[in-house]
Amino acid sequence: MLLKFVIIFLFIFIFFNLRNFFKFNRKQKVLKSKKLTTFNKKNLKNWMNLTKKERYNLSKQDSANYMDRRKLLLEEIRNEYKKISKKNAEGNIKKK
Repeated sequence: MLLKFVIIFLFIFIFFNLRNFFKFNRKQKVLKSKKLTTFNKKNLKNWMNLTKKERYNLSKQDSANYMDRRKLLLEEIRNEYKKISKKNAEGNIKKK
């Protein structure tokens, strides 16, 4: 009975490690395939010389980065709002 639990635990442990390993490899491949980080008027030709798939992957990665930055900013705003509202609530309690 104990042996079955140990075997099941080992399979689960190996499965999660392999899953994390493959996720890490996929992220590395995306980062390696990225040739240019930013595009503007000066390097528009470089952007147009990329393949359709490369442009798609870069724009997808840019949008993911934008969403991450937006989430962080919203979290900061929420925290500041909580601090301000706590101070206002404490001030109202002291006035009474």
